[in-house]
Amino acid sequence: MTEDAHVRKVITHKRAELIARALACSHCLEYSFKKVYVGVAPKNVSRELKAAWVVTRICGICGLDSELGLDPHGEIVYGG
Repeated sequence: MTEDAHVRKVITHKRAELIARALACSHCLEYSFKKVYVGVAPKNVSRELKAAWVVTRICGICGLDSELGLDPHGEIVYGG
């Protein structure tokens, strides 16, 4: 598989944000987020965990700052 073919299979930035907003806060279980940042995964995270996107969320209810890693298909590869 060429590099170009791999890139085309990655979910979009907008889709990654929708997935992140659709998951409840792990502390208070609410779906209201003050801020959601979606960025391309750093090379080391991409290589080791196969993550395409890294999402940082701040809950609008309890203020929990959490991070998610999404693979190219939108599945969660890590959360914390």
